[in-house]
Amino acid sequence: MDPIYLDCAATTPMREEVQEAMAPYLSGVFGNPSSMHSWGRAAAGALEDARAEAAAAIGAKHSEVYFVRGGTESDNIALQGACQALSVTGAVPALVVSVIEHSAVREASQHLADVGRVRLTVLEVAADGSIDLDRAREALTRGPALMSVMWVNNETGIVLPVPELASMAGEAGAMMHTDAVQAVGKVPVDVREVPVAMLSASGHKLYGPKSTGILFVRSGTRLSPLIHGGGQERSLRPGTQDVAGAVGMARALRLAVEERDTEVARVRTLREAFESQLLAAIPRARVSGSGAVRAPHISHVGIPDVPGDTLLMGLDMEGVAASGGSACSSGSHSGSHVVAALYGPDDGHAHVRFSLGRMTQPRDLDRALAAVLRVLDRVVAA
Repeated sequence: MDPIYLDCAATTPMREEVQEAMAPYLSGVFGNPSSMHSWGRAAAGALEDARAEAAAAIGAKHSEVYFVRGGTESDNIALQGACQALSVTGAVPALVVSVIEHSAVREASQHLADVGRVRLTVLEVAADGSIDLDRAREALTRGPALMSVMWVNNETGIVLPVPELASMAGEAGAMMHTDAVQAVGKVPVDVREVPVAMLSASGHKLYGPKSTGILFVRSGTRLSPLIHGGGQERSLRPGTQDVAGAVGMARALRLAVEERDTEVARVRTLREAFESQLLAAIPRARVSGSGAVRAPHISHVGIPDVPGDTLLMGLDMEGVAASGGSACSSGSHSGSHVVAALYGPDDGHAHVRFSLGRMTQPRDLDRALAAVLRVLDRVVAA
């Protein structure tokens, strides 16, 4: 039987419309967008059209969108660039993050703290998605400050209260960044309504090309570049731009936003049916974050009495692609920091993230559940 791909939170296949939009810029329109001749002007025009398309998708101004090389780079430019800009007064800025951030934010934050460039505060998050707002508010009032909290957790799908946190940051005179990599196209994201200073998104989570992304920087926000050597992207992200990648990123972003309501309703129905059947079939199984508001495309389940690696390998042998959590930490043997934060380090469950996408059909989830049960039967028999 055909294999089943249920790892869309890790990456997605590029959709046909995106490939078609990119095609002219992979060969025919090949000029450097910084060149003044006709080849360069054609490339520059396509780049700026893509910038306008991406900006419109999230409610931003054309000048507020910067093209970068993926979500990790976007997060790092936001955090390190903002903290460097905040430190020009000589004060060490406060940096406030949640305990369940993606490794791009988590490790960048810890690095900044380790080298003495920030005073780091890590906010606990409960399994119902609640966060310690009083501690966040107190940390933001101690001098210059930046808060970075992801909009949707990449392992569990928990939606964090970014609009409320952004308003809190604004009232305290602090900056707010959000990693919206798993949010765009899954929950409403409009920077006209949510006062974040910065927002990160990635192309390959949206059926666009890999190594593409954007950083939204609200007008008036001060950032220092991490690299130097050119004026591209208004010197914030110098280096010759990938015009085809920018075009693909923008088209994928626009299509994801346009189709969001219909696709969210469809995928949520599939996920709810899958989780209901799994919980009925497996005693003591758990859906992570089940009491929280969750994005529709992620089902992170805990299954007792089986090693996590055994379960994932068994599913792979059954032709089901799933993951134990973030693809960025799949080689780590230390376990998921997200699960540890929500349920403790030794909760006795194997953890599997099934993440659904445009190609997911009801029969895929029926087959995936049957595969889980077969793997469990083999483990018991052994």
